[in-house]
Amino acid sequence: MRDLVVFAIVLLLLPTSIRRPFVGLLLFSWLAYMRPQDLCWGFARTMRMSFFVAIAMLVGWWAYEQGKRRFALWDFRTGAMVALGVLVTISYTGARVQDAYTNTYFFEYLKILVIAAFTTAQVDSRLRLRVMFWTIALSLAFFGVKGGLFGLLSGGRPILRGPGGMLEDNNDFALALVMNVPLLWYLGIEEQKRAWVRRGTVIAVGLSVVTIVLTHSRGAFLALTATALWIAWRSGHLVRATGVLLGLAILFPLVAPETVLERLASIGDTQESSANARLTAWATAMRMIGDNPLLGVGLRNFQPRFPEYSVVPLGTDSTTYVAHNSYLQIWAESGSLAFLVYLALLASVFVACRKVFRMSRARLDLQWAGNYARMMEATTIGFLVGAFFLNRGHFDLFYHWLALVTSLLFVTRMAYRDAPATELATAARAGRVTVRRRRAGLPKFGGGGLPQPVPATRWR
Repeated sequence: MRDLVVFAIVLLLLPTSIRRPFVGLLLFSWLAYMRPQDLCWGFARTMRMSFFVAIAMLVGWWAYEQGKRRFALWDFRTGAMVALGVLVTISYTGARVQDAYTNTYFFEYLKILVIAAFTTAQVDSRLRLRVMFWTIALSLAFFGVKGGLFGLLSGGRPILRGPGGMLEDNNDFALALVMNVPLLWYLGIEEQKRAWVRRGTVIAVGLSVVTIVLTHSRGAFLALTATALWIAWRSGHLVRATGVLLGLAILFPLVAPETVLERLASIGDTQESSANARLTAWATAMRMIGDNPLLGVGLRNFQPRFPEYSVVPLGTDSTTYVAHNSYLQIWAESGSLAFLVYLALLASVFVACRKVFRMSRARLDLQWAGNYARMMEATTIGFLVGAFFLNRGHFDLFYHWLALVTSLLFVTRMAYRDAPATELATAARAGRVTVRRRRAGLPKFGGGGLPQPVPATRWR
């Protein structure tokens, strides 16, 4: 029955995905992050539904929107993603090992970049931003809430795997949920007029935290801690937020299962097997980088080439490791140029969010944009910390997030320029707009200096 329901939903929405590619993008995101196909047991489980949805929405753009809406919005992030894709492709073509696994991984990575670029132009209004954020948040919250309830009812039984795909590993699953916590939190803040939605997001955040803890992922726990501290710092109520976090920190050892506490207590133990494996992998990665500084050893060649560079002699039955660090993964596999582009992409999130926040401070009607900017910062902080311990250099949610940062900046600029003249004049008389625009580094209003209205983009 599950197979028929999921298949019917996708099949019924395929024609709409062609006529309205944004609907196809939402459907693709649902399949990517909630992964309903992995909840099935029959034919739907192995069907490449997301592939057919992607084809439908791309064909739909070509047939109905070409000339009306660009394929992608080109800014620093979009260009850097393309540059990173080119560098990864070069490293892939020069890799010593090219088998079915590496080939599949490479084409999946290219698909991630194409969808990310396509997202920048499709999400071109506040409404589309809101719908896309809620689609991602609810898709991941499904597993956060489900896992949290399971953990509470089972007395803290560990969750050792995710739903599937790039979320199958428990560490990757936990990282995705950490990135989802700010989405739920800030989307709830934006729904102040709907108290039940705000309460629901708070409950979902709490149950998602329970799920993250029960995955036993120490990297995700550190990422969650950093994310919570960042939200507290950006909240504007630092003292109160810090008090709440301290209360939770005191309560945590009293309610957490013993297995979780033992797992977290081993974070600083370099002799523990998992920590020792990470240190070995990191040292081996530095050897690879030293020998292949320009182009790396090739996409997904870290583990096959591990015996050549291992800092520990390996026998015939010895275990090889992945990089266990997204930054070293990119650096060792694709070279120093790719590594620098990757770091620039990460830094660009904070630059763009700062621009959005400064515009939101200059205009009271753009407070929603400021909340979204804080949300994106907090989510990126979670990824930055979690990626230090996980092999997630090509994590699809991260690239999708970069695209949405570009969309947010574009939509905010459009809304800023579309300000009604009367509203601006009123604000200028109050002395608010001129001061805030100066702080934002934007030109003053006055006389003929008002920005010209730009036609708002509709949800076609």
